[in-house]
Amino acid sequence: MSLPSEAMRGTPPGILLLRALRGKDWNLRTYRYMVLLITFMAYACYHATRKPTGIVKSVLCPDPHKHATEAQGWSPFNGPEGPSRLGEIDVAFLACYSLGMYVAGHLGDTLDLRLFLTTGMMGSGIFVALFGMGFFWNVHEFWFYLSMQMVAGLFQATGWPSVVAVIGNWFGKRKRGLIMGIWNAHTSVGNISGSLLAASVLDHGWGWSFMVPGALIVFGGIVVYLFLAAYPEDVGFATIHSVGSDVMPESLVPVDDEEAPEGKCAQRQGSMCRRSIGLAEACMIPGVIPFALCLFFAKLVAYTFLYWLPFYLTQTEIGGEYLSVKAAGNISTMFDLGGIFGGILAGYLSDKLDARAITAASFMYAAIPSMLLYRCYGSVSMTINIALMALTGLLVNGPYALITTAVSADLGTHSSLRGDSRALATVTAIIDGTGSVGAALGPLLTGFISTRGWNEVFLMLTIGAFIAGILLTRLVIAEIAEKSGQNLYREQQNSGAQPLLQEQR
Repeated sequence: MSLPSEAMRGTPPGILLLRALRGKDWNLRTYRYMVLLITFMAYACYHATRKPTGIVKSVLCPDPHKHATEAQGWSPFNGPEGPSRLGEIDVAFLACYSLGMYVAGHLGDTLDLRLFLTTGMMGSGIFVALFGMGFFWNVHEFWFYLSMQMVAGLFQATGWPSVVAVIGNWFGKRKRGLIMGIWNAHTSVGNISGSLLAASVLDHGWGWSFMVPGALIVFGGIVVYLFLAAYPEDVGFATIHSVGSDVMPESLVPVDDEEAPEGKCAQRQGSMCRRSIGLAEACMIPGVIPFALCLFFAKLVAYTFLYWLPFYLTQTEIGGEYLSVKAAGNISTMFDLGGIFGGILAGYLSDKLDARAITAASFMYAAIPSMLLYRCYGSVSMTINIALMALTGLLVNGPYALITTAVSADLGTHSSLRGDSRALATVTAIIDGTGSVGAALGPLLTGFISTRGWNEVFLMLTIGAFIAGILLTRLVIAEIAEKSGQNLYREQQNSGAQPLLQEQR
């Protein structure tokens, strides 16, 4: 099963050290669990560094009528244009993130994913921390905060294409929706961790809300560099396309034999030999464009909650009281907690039904009444607010998680690809990059629309969810037709078997 040692030129140094200390190597099952754990931790760190801006919004731009006893904000965000400027900060980050995603996806299919991911995590940590240093350096120039967010967005773009490509390198298609649905909990775990970390140190100064998550992702980058095996070949195993299913855990099986590339693919040597396809070729893979456009609106909705929910909670009377900034940050984690279950449920249902588009569209349509109920009845009591918040998180994050994980991995290894070309990172970048444009637009529009009232913001969110579902209509119809044809075929087979049985009797 093991490859010759000269084929293992990309072996991470931490694994080499552990091998020397143990005197023996791990089996394939252990390496797979290690890859799941490290990539889970890595992307949780990415998301943890995106939460501080949402947590500190009410400190930088407090409402003078509802928080008169708190600090009077931080220039340049504490004036009448404060919400708009905070929205511009969000869109600057997400615009650079979405643009960088297209480049990062192509590079991820070409370069060593371990080193690429390490560089992205280190750079993200540095510039997130520099944003927080504005507090300690007493910086009040808008351009400083804007530029820090823009550079941080470029580094953050390295994360998602890389971790999805690594998972695709190690895991096959069967039960991919469920496995990646569980694994995708890193998004919500990162959001929750980032919210709790940022809120816990907020009393010491808002700068610490950026410094602590920034240090966390730098530490995560070190772990990735030392221990992440981006390809099975890097630790001495053959590519999963050539491994028999008898060595796999039942739920962690290799890619099907018919998906195996031909020719010189079998001679690839992990990190040291990669070839990717172009963006135009990747866009021609069936399903890429519809899912990418759907994710545009799905992330518009999800990221509006990500960046503005804590601020919304401080601005809304709940059970006759207004929440403090710290309490709002803590309670907003219930949205992400619901998102964990949403990702798992969407993945499970899509595997069970073998219908990615039907599952994603159904969740988006169901999110519409959920958001309206949250807006109308969330102010009645804290209990109702939390319950509706968690339900909304489940329905909003479910399709978002499904499309960015299992769907992207499915399309990145689509049967239309030829030769040894692998499009995992490229396809992931196209889909999530397009979605990130929506993620940038949602918070930006919210910064302007919220000055007119939150009813208008929720109207925007419901329209976005509806359009997201509509964009999958063609794929939904195709899946329904496919399943109808399968059912008809089974009925014909059964009806044809009855006369045969009677003749035999």
